Order: sequence, then structure tokens, then C-alpha cells
Amino acid sequence: MAKIGCEKSFCSRQRLSSNRPDDELAVIENGDSRTPSLCEDNSETALSSDSLSGPGATARLSYFFFMLWNWASHRANPQTERHDSFLERFKGPELKELSSEESNAQSEGPNDSTRKRNLASKWPRATYNMNNCNNTDDKKEEIKKEEKKEEEKKDEDKKDEKKDEKKEEKKDEKKEEKKDEKKEEKKDEKKEEKKEEKKDDKKDKKDDKKKEEPPKEIWIMDPAADQYYRWLTVIAGPVFYNLVMIVTRSCFNELQDTYTNLWLVLDYTTDIIYFTDTFVRSRTGYLEQGLLVKDATKLRNNYRATSQFKYDMISMIPTDLLFLKFGYNNPEFRFNRLCKIPRLFEFFERTETRTSFPNMLRITNLVLYILVIIHWNACMFFAISKTIGFGTDTWVYPNISHPVHGRLARKYIYSLYWSTLTLTTIGETPAPVRDVEFVFVIADFLTGVLIFASIVGNVGAMISNMNASRAEFQAKIDSIKQYMQFRKVTKDLEARVIKWFDYLWTEKKTCDEKEVLKNLPDKLKAEIAINVHLDTLKKVRIFQGCEAGLLIELVLKLQPQVFSPGDYICKKGDIGREMYIIKEGKLAVVADDGVTQFVVLSDGAYFGEISILGIKGSKAGNRRTANIRSVGYSDLFALSKDDLMEALTEYPDAKKALEEKGKDILMKDNLIDEAIANAGADPKDLEEKIVRLQGNLDLMQTKFAQLMAEFTLGQSRMKQRVTEMEAKVKSIRPEDLSEVVADKDKKVQ
Repeated sequence: MAKIGCEKSFCSRQRLSSNRPDDELAVIENGDSRTPSLCEDNSETALSSDSLSGPGATARLSYFFFMLWNWASHRANPQTERHDSFLERFKGPELKELSSEESNAQSEGPNDSTRKRNLASKWPRATYNMNNCNNTDDKKEEIKKEEKKEEEKKDEDKKDEKKDEKKEEKKDEKKEEKKDEKKEEKKDEKKEEKKEEKKDDKKDKKDDKKKEEPPKEIWIMDPAADQYYRWLTVIAGPVFYNLVMIVTRSCFNELQDTYTNLWLVLDYTTDIIYFTDTFVRSRTGYLEQGLLVKDATKLRNNYRATSQFKYDMISMIPTDLLFLKFGYNNPEFRFNRLCKIPRLFEFFERTETRTSFPNMLRITNLVLYILVIIHWNACMFFAISKTIGFGTDTWVYPNISHPVHGRLARKYIYSLYWSTLTLTTIGETPAPVRDVEFVFVIADFLTGVLIFASIVGNVGAMISNMNASRAEFQAKIDSIKQYMQFRKVTKDLEARVIKWFDYLWTEKKTCDEKEVLKNLPDKLKAEIAINVHLDTLKKVRIFQGCEAGLLIELVLKLQPQVFSPGDYICKKGDIGREMYIIKEGKLAVVADDGVTQFVVLSDGAYFGEISILGIKGSKAGNRRTANIRSVGYSDLFALSKDDLMEALTEYPDAKKALEEKGKDILMKDNLIDEAIANAGADPKDLEEKIVRLQGNLDLMQTKFAQLMAEFTLGQSRMKQRVTEMEAKVKSIRPEDLSEVVADKDKKVQ
């Protein structure tokens, strides 16, 4: 039985060994093989004889040697145990943690007995096989009991393991839940971060859009535009209404009581216009660094900084609320509306700069101011009379109980008449009786004197300004007449001169353009000249296609000239120093007798352009080739040769082009000597250039001599300073230097 059990166990062991080489390697590494455990039966000889004989002996020997070779190779090269799920299931749960400890214990080399006990405790299945081979049948029951106990223990261990596994699973679930919660929290945080990022991106995009998009344009009132002047015209009406009617309604109660509804409508209409004007003032632009400010905040701040802002606020105080307590027939509560009167003065100033008749406007304004003062004085006279009592004395207004004096029109006209007489000091008025009346009359007399003085002064200045140009022109004529009388000029020539002056005055050509435009900057002068003369200059053939800069230079140099009937502009053989462009009038090319006319030149024609160019080879040179005479009064533009050459110095290419055009014109008329024109440089020109070079050289020599003199003077001064410094250094003693060093050390500390 034992033999059969051994063979069965060997066969099963062989199958296991073939299927589980890792287990066998682990057993061999620990020094315990299942083969010797089977041989621990009653005798070792029986095992050896049986194992080395019989069928399969060669296979067992080969397997034995293979196991020995594996053991030796594993000892020579120790390896860590490889994870194998099948091996773990075979060992059981108790051996999972002990396999690594067993290999460590075997590597330290303990004795065999302890190793066997360890195997018995750690390898229950191996001890079970050994008990089956070594113990007798009597011990089988004990072994079975032990096996049952071990199985029970295993079951308990399994239950405990299951519990532990459940606990671990619960822990794992809790951990997973916590992880999930953390993940969800992280996700929420990420979502919030994304939302915040999106919000930030949106804000950034909005900011970028705000930056990219130009600021919204708001309505701005440009003070230099026509719209501003039109608004001044609108606001001037309500201001003038309040200036005249408030005092009238306050003094003449009958006027206020009769048309109360009309006054309420007009008053609150003017209030609406006042509020609108305040808004317009807050949006009226101003210049900052030459540019119109369009920022609403800056405009408001600028408006608040002005004194007019205070007056506007005072004028908009709702004093009409006092009507609820004292009644509507008290227009004197609206006197604060007069604080808007500077807008009326501004309207008059703007109108004066825009009108073509400023003197007439000044006289009209002066008369208007006088009438307003007389009107206010008349209202004050009636109010004082009402306070003292109508008809109480000879100075006040007569008793209104009389039908004639009780009418409203008579009241106002009488008061206005008294005020006019008093302020102008013309005529007689009733003498005052009371002290208040005397004071009021004295004030009126003083005011009248100032008014009269202002009238006389302003009217005299206006009349003199109106006649200033005529007086100046007349002075010129008088001086010319005196000169001609002194030199005994013929009557015919004197009459022609006077007629010429009369033509200038009647055609309004007396002004000197240079004198009038001298206060303007050069750019504005050029623009005015271009606007007036450029089209005329472009008609000249030689200037067609020239650079715009050259034309502008020439336009500024054109001189207007006026010729009388029969005057010669030029005669044949004269030296040509100017070219002429006809602006207005007619010129005739006549023969030497001055009567025969070859051709008549009209507006836009020109002549004399070839002579001022000085073209080389011209047969006529710079001489005039025809007689030109004015048929009637003619307006011409003259361009001198010096001005043309001065302008051409900056435009050498244009000069060459003009000379080529002049040559072409002369060649068409056969007025040029081609041999001279095609020859080299003119000796006269070379001489002129040499003279210019000599002059420039002399000038440079004088400047160089001045520089050398300044250099030597500076060098001598520098030497003097150096010698003075050397003398001072030599005179310094060591004690002085030590004191200086000590002072420096103290300052550093």
C-alpha cells in the first residue's frame, strides 16, 4: 500500500512538477524536495531500490539531474519570484505573504530541522502527502481530524478574508466615492474656472471691442460753425424779451393784469429755451492744442469753470414758485432771468464780424442800447411816481383819475418822454420836490452825460472809419496834384493822371495787395494768390506742364498793373525786363506810327516771355520786337525777369524745360541762330561764373580769417588760465591739503 501510495504520489507529483515549474524551483531553493519527503518511510533502501529500478527509471534519473541543474543555476544566479496567479491559488492565502519570507530565511542558511518545521507549518499540503506515505493506517483518523480542523480554520480564514475583502471593498468603494467626489469637485472647479475664463475672455473681448471700436460720437456744438450763430440768434430773442418786458410789466400793473395768460406762455417758453441753452453751453466745444475738444466730460468741466456757468444757474432758479404764494401778477420775481444778457452781447459781436456793413451795425447797436436805457429809466420814473403818489406834486406823473392820464398808452409815452428829455438834457422838465426825486434826477443827469459822450465819440469814430479809405486815397491824389503843379506838368498829362485815379477809385482797385495781405501767413497768402491768379498763369504756353511748386512761386510774384487808354506797354527795341498777362482789357499791336493795328490782344493773352528767358542764339536778344498799346483801360499782371530767375534757381529742371520751349518757339518764327544756340557755353556766362567763384572765395577767406583770430584768442586765454592754476597749486601748503582731507572725511561720516 505504501508503495502504491508512493507511486501514485510520485506520478501526481510528476504531473504537478511538469505543470508548475515555479513551485518546484521554490521548494528546491528552500532545500526541501518532495522526493526525499517520500523517502522518509520505514526505510530509505526501499525507496532507492524501487525508484532506480522498474519501468521509467531512466526518466526519473533524467528528471533528477534536470532538477539538480536547475537548483545549481538558481543558486548561482538568484532571481526574484515571479508573480503567477495560478501559483498563488495553489499555495493558498496563507502562503502569499510567506513565500518571500521563506526565500529570505533559506538564503541565511538555517539548520534542517527548523527548515522542516517551517515547511510543516507553511506547506500543509506537502506535510499531508508526507503523512500519507510515512504514517500508518492508525494515524489516518487523526490526520483526517487535523485536516478537518485545518479546513475549518481555512473556512474561518476564508470567511475572515471575505469579511476583510468586503471591508476592503467597502473601503475601496468609499475611497472611490471620495475620489469620485474629488473628481466631481475638480470638475466643478474646472467648470467654474472655465466659466471665469470665459467671463474674463468675454470681458477682454468687450474691452478689446471697446478699444477697437471708436468712441461713440456725441453731439458737439462747434463755436466756429454757422449752427452756433443760428443758435445765438434763437437765444437772443428770449433774452431781449426779458430785458424789455420784465421791468415794463413790473411797473405798469395794468399791462400785466390784462395779458396774464400771454405773459405766462411767453415766460415759460423763454425758460425752456434757457434750459436748452444751458445744455448747448455744456456741449460747446473749445480748442485745445489747436484741436476741437469733443469729450463730454471735458466740455462740462470747462463750462463749470467759466463765470457764465454761475450766471446761467442763477437765471434758472425757479423763482416762479413764489407766484403760488404772492400771485401770478408779480413779474419782478423773474428778474434773475436777466443774468443771460451776455448771450445777447455775444450775438451782437458775432453779427458784427459776419456782416458786410460793420459800421452800420455798430451805429444800430448804439441806438438800441440808448433806447433800452431810456426805456428802463421811464419805467423807474413811473414806479417812483406810483410809490410817492400820482399827482401829489408837480414832478410825479399826473393823477390817473383823469381820463386822459388813466390810459395805459399815455402812461408809458409820458414816462418815455420825460426819460428822453432828462437823459439827453434837451428841453425842460418839472423840477423835483422831494429828496428822492432830487437823487433820481441827479442820477439821470449823470447817466445822460455819459450817454451823450458815448454817442458823440462812437458816431465820430464810425464816420471816420467809413471814410478812412477815401481820405487816404484823396491824400494821394492831392500829393500828386501838388507835385504836377510844382513841376509844371502839361494840362493834358495832368488830366490823364486824374482820370487814371478816378478809374482806380470807381473800379475799387485802389488797395495795395501786398499791404493788405502782409498780416497773413505765407500759406494763406499763397492760397489767395493761387485762387486769384493761377488760372491766368496756366494760360502761358511756356508755363504749361511746369511743376506746381514753381507755379505757386511765380503766382506770389505777379504784380498787377493798370494802363490808361493810349498808353504804350512796350515799344520795339526796348529791353525786356517783364512779361505781361492780360487780365482784363484790350491791347493792340501797332506799327511805328502808332495808328496801324496788326492784331488786338484780349483777356488771357500774354507777351514778352521770350525776352525774360535770355535764350542763347536769339536774333532779337532781350529786345522787344513789337509795339503794344492799350486800347482802353487794361488790367495786366507783370512778372519781372529777376523774380522769374529767382524762382528758377530752385527748379533747374524747369529752367531747362522753359529754355527748350522758348527755343522751339523761336525756331518756328525763324528768330534763332542755330549755330550759336548749339555752340558750347557762352564766354560771358563763364566769365560771370568765374567772377561769382572769386567773390565766394574772398568771402570764405574772410570768414576763415575771423575763425583763426577767434581760435588764437581762445588759446591765449586758456594759457593764461592754466598758468594761474599752476601758481595757485604751487602756493598751496601740505597743511591746507590735510585740512581739506579731514573736512571731506567728516562729510563722508
